[in-house]
Amino acid sequence: MSADSIKKDAAPGIRAAQIRLLEKLCNACAVSGDESEVRSIVLDEIRSHADQVEVDTIGNILATRLGKSSPRKKRLRVMLAAHMDEIGFMLIHREEGGVFRFNTMGGIDVRQLAGKPVWVGKDHIPGVIGAKPIHLTTSNERKNTIALDALRIDLGLEAHPKVKVGDRATFATRFSRTGPSLRAKALDDRLGVATLIELVKHAPDNIDLLAAFTVQEEVGLRGAQVAAYTFEPDVGIALDSTPAMDLPDWEQESGNDENTFYNTRLDGGPAIYLADSATLADPRLIRHFADTAEAARIPFQFRQPGGGGTDAGAIHRSRAGVPSISVSVPARYLHTAAGIARLSDWRNTLALLHAALSTMTPRLLSNPR
Repeated sequence: MSADSIKKDAAPGIRAAQIRLLEKLCNACAVSGDESEVRSIVLDEIRSHADQVEVDTIGNILATRLGKSSPRKKRLRVMLAAHMDEIGFMLIHREEGGVFRFNTMGGIDVRQLAGKPVWVGKDHIPGVIGAKPIHLTTSNERKNTIALDALRIDLGLEAHPKVKVGDRATFATRFSRTGPSLRAKALDDRLGVATLIELVKHAPDNIDLLAAFTVQEEVGLRGAQVAAYTFEPDVGIALDSTPAMDLPDWEQESGNDENTFYNTRLDGGPAIYLADSATLADPRLIRHFADTAEAARIPFQFRQPGGGGTDAGAIHRSRAGVPSISVSVPARYLHTAAGIARLSDWRNTLALLHAALSTMTPRLLSNPR
């Protein structure tokens, strides 16, 4: 594979229009099980670019864009998955005065919830996660983490009639750009969704691109399992955002603040997965993505093996098995009220994915693992 062969089909770019789309996606509310707001945005963006678009029974968007440059038998069926849902909350019990008990949806650290503003329901009703003020706590209470049962979402009396048990809530953090950085809630995985939209619009002709905008990833990779069964792909690729833990490690006993367990770093480029708690990436795909990045001079990093998981964890176990890998945009503070990512990492992730897809042939899977 040469750099010249990759450059002939230049990757789509991240410009003002793509950033505006990411902003729209991030500001939408789509907690697991209620992804309709993001689903509507995605459908508006891709309908005119795909050969077939459908919404399946659990809410996944399944879009197909067929290749044209070679006979069908010589084209790989490549599934790319990006999840539409985000972590958040579900209202479970109404109390007096516009106050609701709630449960968390997805992995959330309860320690950082008190005082956070939220949006509730399809009308984005403003509220706040309330807890006992420090003035009224005992010394023993201050030593312990606040329990979820001690927290409430407070909407105020005026909002009370508009909200019902079962409604979802999410952090009320609006998208912003500060210099090279992007700040928003739900960068996990609206970065992946925005990337996949661009790949549908600029799909390489050498593959059949099977785009799955999935639901319920944050509560068990459920949408991807259904989508992979439907698509029966030859290759599966999860597009996600992965934690960057690249701040100095001030807690090391040695006194050396070097952080050697960083997972990924901002400004390091797209993160190619080797392994996580749900998947061992196919070594042929690891080599293909790394070789492509080097040939095209796209900066990249290997995500440190460890916990977490992506839709690839469900895709690779579908039917008779699917060679799979994950490629993610690194971001700090994921699964909190605001994450931070670099625009350059997003651009390079899109560039790598498009370049790697543009050079995929069935021969890739005939190589030894």
